[in-house]
Amino acid sequence: MGTGAGPVGNHTDELAWAAEHVRITGEPVARARPWSTVLRLPTPDGPVWLKATTPAARAEVGLYRVLAARAPEAVLVPLARDDDRGWLLLPDGGPTLRDGPPEQLAAAVATALRIYARLQRAVAPAHAEVLATGVPDATPAALTDRFDEAVAATGFDDDVPRRRALVARWAAGLTDAPGADLVTVDHQDLHPGNILRRGPRFYDWGDAVLAHPFACLLVALGGLARTLGVAPDDPAVTRARNAYLAGFSDLAGHDDLVRTAETACRAAVVARALTWHRAVGAAGPEHPFAGAPRETLATLGNPSPFDAV
Repeated sequence: MGTGAGPVGNHTDELAWAAEHVRITGEPVARARPWSTVLRLPTPDGPVWLKATTPAARAEVGLYRVLAARAPEAVLVPLARDDDRGWLLLPDGGPTLRDGPPEQLAAAVATALRIYARLQRAVAPAHAEVLATGVPDATPAALTDRFDEAVAATGFDDDVPRRRALVARWAAGLTDAPGADLVTVDHQDLHPGNILRRGPRFYDWGDAVLAHPFACLLVALGGLARTLGVAPDDPAVTRARNAYLAGFSDLAGHDDLVRTAETACRAAVVARALTWHRAVGAAGPEHPFAGAPRETLATLGNPSPFDAV
């Protein structure tokens, strides 16, 4: 899950809470981001990770309850949670796919996406519970509202009516497409660095939304293509896509699933822009990703949805 990057600072309350659940045997190390602070805590059984979320990302804590109940084999089951204060205590998950041999990455992502499809289907019946945690609603029925929210939040003003019409068309198409009855959790940041090799399992759910299941492919396939340095239609990427879609083969034929995935990825750009805004909107204009929300919205309607940041 990465390594620490600096001194702990003022996290006395969080550390006292963690000490109620594990024995801390050394000096914690912190890594601070605008959306959370993560502390690596040494214990007799190896490191554990204390995550203190910001209010914008607090839904992650409640979401872990749903994920651990519905798909415990595919996530890190928390050692402890504090929903009110937004704190998570997680076991160490070991290395990620990004840490593995580069020549094995594409196959490892394909395997992981098969498992992720199973996770999504396991969580789909609990979609009301997911929303109740505070996870944003990016389902097809809510997409035009989310687009309006993104425009208002970012001040984006480039060809807004045309882009809104596109979003409405994609949302309508997804409402009648395969997977429409399986709205479920979309990790929203499913790149190789957020997939643990053991299992594989998935962590860092702070960006998650409720969406059409195939929306997850925007980041999953785009992240794989960028990591490999190939185009999104490269066979290594399409094999990973097909591995994922095989988990939904009972819903429609392969060609229909591929078309739905393309639409879902285009529509998912809206949620991605809002994800960036929640992450860095309060960080100030000097933050290196301060422009990401507007830059992401500007790709809406591009020939490839994978142009999104």
